[in-house]
Amino acid sequence: MSILFSRQCEYALQAVLYLALKPQNEMTSIRELTKRIDIPYHFVAKILQDLTRKGFLVSHKGPAGGFGLAVPAKDITILQIVEAIDGLSLINSCVLGFPNCTHDDHCAVHDQWEIIRERIHHMLASKNILEMADDNKKPQYSLTI
Repeated sequence: MSILFSRQCEYALQAVLYLALKPQNEMTSIRELTKRIDIPYHFVAKILQDLTRKGFLVSHKGPAGGFGLAVPAKDITILQIVEAIDGLSLINSCVLGFPNCTHDDHCAVHDQWEIIRERIHHMLASKNILEMADDNKKPQYSLTI
């Protein structure tokens, strides 16, 4: 599990990256997706349904059904997926959890965290899903059998 995102968010990012490698308008079954990227079927089904409700994916039922991207991968950033699943508390909250930590009245590590937080935000917002999928070198994401 990553130190930045929930497991649910990790799975959402992995699933969306996998779908970005598929030809546009091609549906991918949950079974294929879970087998190829080794994530639990029932857990990812809920995540994909949530991403469908939020407009990132489309789904079709039936033997030729499955999930696909609702918008081009080049138009989706990692930040958008993170926000859809985990929200932006990682970027907007105090690293120590103090509810009233502000720029004027801040905790002991606020200034250092602000620099890190800005770099994380930039990293998540600056690359789109297509770039990330193309850069991914994990063998299980390969579409060759």
